[in-house]
Amino acid sequence: MKQKTTAYLLWCGIILGLAGLHRFYLGKTKTGVLWLLTLGLAGVGQLVDLFTLGDQVDEVNRSRGYKPTGYPDAEERRESDGE
Repeated sequence: MKQKTTAYLLWCGIILGLAGLHRFYLGKTKTGVLWLLTLGLAGVGQLVDLFTLGDQVDEVNRSRGYKPTGYPDAEERRESDGE
C-alpha cells in the first residue's frame, strides 16, 4: 500500500532538483523520467501534482485492491449510522 506522506516527501525532491520522484514511487515511470528531464514540466506539472497527489495515491492503491484511507466502505457507513 502506497502512503501519501511518502509521496509528498518525494514530491519535495524538487528542492534538490529531483522532480518526479513521487511519480516513480507511484509506478509512473514514463512521466517520472519526463519530470526529471524537464524539472516537473518547468514546475507546472510539479505544482499540479501538489494538489492532485493524494488522489493519485488513492488511485494506485485502488488499482492494487486497497481501500483508500479515510473513506469508510458502505458497510462501515451503515454501522456508524445505526442501520
